[in-house]
Amino acid sequence: MSLLEQINSDLKAAMKAKDKEKLGAIRSVKAAFMMEMTKTGAADIDNDSALKIIQRLVKQRKDSASTFSAGGREDLAEVELLELSFLEVYLPAQLSNEDLTVAVQGVIAKTGASSMKDMGKVMGMASKELAGKVDGKAISEKVKELLS
Repeated sequence: MSLLEQINSDLKAAMKAKDKEKLGAIRSVKAAFMMEMTKTGAADIDNDSALKIIQRLVKQRKDSASTFSAGGREDLAEVELLELSFLEVYLPAQLSNEDLTVAVQGVIAKTGASSMKDMGKVMGMASKELAGKVDGKAISEKVKELLS
């Protein structure tokens, strides 16, 4: 079952259950999928693109929640965090810190990187290998830690 099919079936289930919060989160994902399909002119969306869209929506929710919390709007932050919890279900399991360290060390060994000057090469390869498994910011921090 593709990610789009899973979203559609979860949308139907949320409608039947009258779960307004989950329904809103799933509709935002579906709308983002539809925007991407219209932009590319495709009739369907592949799982890689769908995953990138969901990751982007998760990042937006995290940023919004932190902004709302900083502004003293805990009620809005709670809504964003609730939607975030619904969206994270569609993401693959994230790598642990230890697994990330091992993966980045492997990339550093492959590229022969030895200093911060080589960070661009390491980041490029690590981002491709770890796409969807871990956030780009976490990769960047780990690369900086290991190269310095």
